[in-house]
Formats: sequence, C-alpha cells, structure tokens
Amino acid sequence: MHNTLFPGFERDTAHVSWREETIAVPFVRGGEGPPLLLLHGFPQTHAMWHKVAPALCERFTIVATDLRGYGDASKPQGGQFEHPYSKRAMAHDQLEVMRQLGYSRFSVLAHDRGARVAHRLGLDYPDAVERMMLLDIAPTLSMYEHTDMRFATVYWHWFFLIQKAPLPETLISHDPEFMLRKFMGGRHAGMEAFAAEAWSEYMRAARDPDAIRAMCDDYRAAATVDLEHDRRDREQGRRLTCPLRVVWGEFGGLNQCLNPLEHWEQYSDNVQGSAFSCGHYIAEEAPELLIQDAMKFFSGE
Repeated sequence: MHNTLFPGFERDTAHVSWREETIAVPFVRGGEGPPLLLLHGFPQTHAMWHKVAPALCERFTIVATDLRGYGDASKPQGGQFEHPYSKRAMAHDQLEVMRQLGYSRFSVLAHDRGARVAHRLGLDYPDAVERMMLLDIAPTLSMYEHTDMRFATVYWHWFFLIQKAPLPETLISHDPEFMLRKFMGGRHAGMEAFAAEAWSEYMRAARDPDAIRAMCDDYRAAATVDLEHDRRDREQGRRLTCPLRVVWGEFGGLNQCLNPLEHWEQYSDNVQGSAFSCGHYIAEEAPELLIQDAMKFFSGE
C-alpha cells in the first residue's frame, strides 16, 4: 500500500504460521507506550484507522494490520485442518504478529469483522489481551440466534455473502465499486465519512478477485465453524475475562436490531458500553469521540 495515511509510521509485513500455512500480514506501527492492536472490518483494510491512529500513538504503540483475506494480507484457499477464515485462525495470525514484534501482552481496539476476530483472540488467549474495545458488533452467535425480519433486512449481506461459491463472488466481481458504494455509502453518514485516499485503498483491495472470494469465506466461516466454536465455549462456560468496552453507533443497523450491551453481558465478566452519535463506521464518522473514549479506557481511567 502506497499512501500518506499514516505519516511517520513504520510499514512492514509479518509472516506467521497457522497449522501448515504461512500467512503474510501487512501492518503499520507507530508511537510509544503500551501496545495497542487495531483490527479493521469489512470490506476495509487497516486504512480505516487513519483518523485515529496518529492521535492514539501519542500515548500508545499502535499496530494496525490487515486481516487475512483483506487488503494486502494472504488470501488462502481451502484448508486441510480447519476453515482458513475461522476467527480462531484469524485471531492466531494477530497474536503471532504481536509476538513477533515483542508484545506478549497487549490491548485491542477492533471494528466489525476485526471485532469478531478480537472476541476470539480474547477467548483463546486470555493471558495475551489486557483490555479490549469492540466497535458496533454484538457476539456472532447472539446475532444469529436473534435473527428476525428486521435483522435479516439490515444485515442482508450476512446472508448474501454466505451463499455457495461462486454466486456472491461473481455478482460482486461484476462491479465491485457499485457494491461498495451501495453497501458503505448507503449507511448513515453516506460517502462523506470516507476520505478519498482511504476510499481508494478500499477499492484497490476490493478489485482483487481473491479478496472478494476471501471476504465471502470470512462470512461463510462465521455462519459455520465460528458458531461451532462459540457454542462450545458457551457450553463450557468460557467468557471474556479482560476489561471490555463496547461502543456502537446510535444511528447504525446494530442499534436498530439489538441492545448490544445486554448481549455482551452474557459473554463477558467485565463489560461496559455506550452508543456514539454516529452510524456504523465509528472511526471515520466520529474519530474525535473515539480517540477520547479509547484514551480513557485503555489508560485504565
């Protein structure tokens, strides 16, 4: 990725192992202080953090990565042992990136799909995650179990993207920009939320047929293997133990369908949360609010 969205940040790629795969995970790193991992959502890349990362790096060491399947990260196919886009596999990628950078314990700020990866990271590696802030999601299992007509209408893409290949891939590939503009620009803040250079990055990534296939596989995993893992955790009484803060958009689809805090209380031992006066893309719609809130939470105030 060649841009000026993260001036002064180091740019590099980590190579991590999962089972018999090697996954390339691009990242930017900057700042000083306790490590804070930033994870993006669909259909974006780490570019979504460009409005908040420079301010956060005044107090924290910021690491913003691309999830596997997104941006310039590896986009594996198949999988001999497990679905390659299970949140368990994607979480392990991020753990290994942080370990390679010398951070055995760190905090996580994550949005959308990245927040689902962060949820799994906190469950599978509780000793590694100090604090966690999740943006505009409820737990995957909880959302599927509370599906009704309103949910299916707002989250239509969940049910479109999980269809058998190559149906969604073919339709999206016909005009990726149409898909992104209608999907992202059709929400509360419209296209004004996205800086031109960030939007250019999202489009560059979305034009890659492998990225389209991988993003669909991410959602397919969420509707299959991820639910199996989540149900097993619930049966065994496994919950998030780190301090958790959940933030959602007052005008976003999630707030229309569920009470996010009520659902997270069923999955966490120590959770707080509130709505921001914005839509789904919190880091781009309300960056100043997010910076202030994150500074306070991750500093333990």
